[in-house]
Amino acid sequence: MAGGKQTPRQKMINLMYLVFIAMMALNMGKEVLSAFGSVNAKLIDANARITDKNKKAYEELAVKASEQAKQYGEAKEKTDLLREKANAYYSYLEELKQKMTEGIGDVTDYEKMDSSSFLDGYFFSGSSLSNEGKEFVSKMDEFRESTIKILGKRELSNIVASRFSTKPEENRNGKKINWLNYNYEGFPLIASLAKITQIQADIRSTESDALSELLQKELSEAVSMTNYEAMVIFDKNAYYPGEKLSGKIVLGKNDPNLMAERVVVNGKEISKDKIKAGQVILDGSTGGVGDKSIKGSFFFKENDSLVEIPINGGYSVIPKPNEAVISADKMNVVYKGLSNPLTISIPGVPDNKVVASAPGLRRVKGNNYVMRPTGSGIVTINVSGTLPNGSKISSRKQFRVKDIPPAVGMVRGQYGTVSMPKSSLSNITVSAGLPDFLFDLKINVSGFTIKVPGQVAVRVSGTRMNVRAKQAISKARRGDVITIFDIKASTSGSSYSLKKVLPVSVKITN
Repeated sequence: MAGGKQTPRQKMINLMYLVFIAMMALNMGKEVLSAFGSVNAKLIDANARITDKNKKAYEELAVKASEQAKQYGEAKEKTDLLREKANAYYSYLEELKQKMTEGIGDVTDYEKMDSSSFLDGYFFSGSSLSNEGKEFVSKMDEFRESTIKILGKRELSNIVASRFSTKPEENRNGKKINWLNYNYEGFPLIASLAKITQIQADIRSTESDALSELLQKELSEAVSMTNYEAMVIFDKNAYYPGEKLSGKIVLGKNDPNLMAERVVVNGKEISKDKIKAGQVILDGSTGGVGDKSIKGSFFFKENDSLVEIPINGGYSVIPKPNEAVISADKMNVVYKGLSNPLTISIPGVPDNKVVASAPGLRRVKGNNYVMRPTGSGIVTINVSGTLPNGSKISSRKQFRVKDIPPAVGMVRGQYGTVSMPKSSLSNITVSAGLPDFLFDLKINVSGFTIKVPGQVAVRVSGTRMNVRAKQAISKARRGDVITIFDIKASTSGSSYSLKKVLPVSVKITN
């Protein structure tokens, strides 16, 4: 292309190639600028989220410090100081970014932010740094050193030292270059903006890391023996006079490797064979009727001293019962066709020692039963139980068996007389309900009859109007009252058919 005599046509082709190559380079540059802009926007969004997260963490720490100053006071003091320095440095960088974008109309038009002239003139003066450039480096050095001082000798301090380092950088040729020149001299404006936004992200991340690091002490103390709580747990809540006491005292955090040096209960030292991993076994007589207390202490060895954990609990000794306690969760009535919930128990007798029987009665779990009555009138539930001493008691109670009350027809969740336009009536769904019924019962409608004044009654299967019903509705006039009756319905999950469903009326408004 460079040799020999070229025709005008060849010269034109060569020129077109040059223009094409220049356009490709220009487009690639714009893509890079847009990429930097996209990164900057994402960093700004992430900074907003972590700033909000840190704010909530500071607030939570402030509350804890106000409640437990001794435990959280030091952490709050340090994080407050770090927060002050972080906000000052963050604001300085934000003001600098505003100066960098002054005079730029659309700050999202990243392809126009390709010049390096602003920071080249702002940070540098010939071959040296300007006062502003020196200040920029000084601000980072100051934040780094003050943060390390606040944190003390921690792993995070090493991370901060690296994260905010201003040491000279080495280029691809192995030459050492001043940190500010290496990172900001000659770079497009949008690239420098993204770098400064990244520094702001590092500031907020440092705050977040510091909050976790400084609270590590409190997390370690959380597993200390001083934070355990002794709990008295019995095999049951009440005992009969003379019955053998059975239960145990355990710590709030039961550790199988945790063994007390000694345990004292009600002034008496527990023998070593009763002290188990993380608990102490209780036995002996319960005593007479009344409330009983259990007080004492666990003693654990921690470092060179014994840590004492108080024991404070109690139990009640009650008279032996002479009848069962039976309660109907839905009053003293059971309904046909429904699974009526019942609670059947005998105080002080385990559920597996209680036997209840009646037609349609079955145990669900423990003392929970359901009954589906099969007859009418009165049903009797017989209950017997075996006491811990082997003796038996029995009791019985009667319940009335009733049909489910009449349901009411409903449209749009309303019953009685409902007003609506004729155009809406054709699209309604007919349902049925039991207003004020104690059970939350779902009712399924299988069919109904609709009567339009002056038209023959139409039978409909299902819950929606069929073609004949819609034709009859189309002849209704304003003010007509259309009746939906003979509604067939059953309860969900049961073959029980409701004895009666009251009709619902619709008054045509237009």
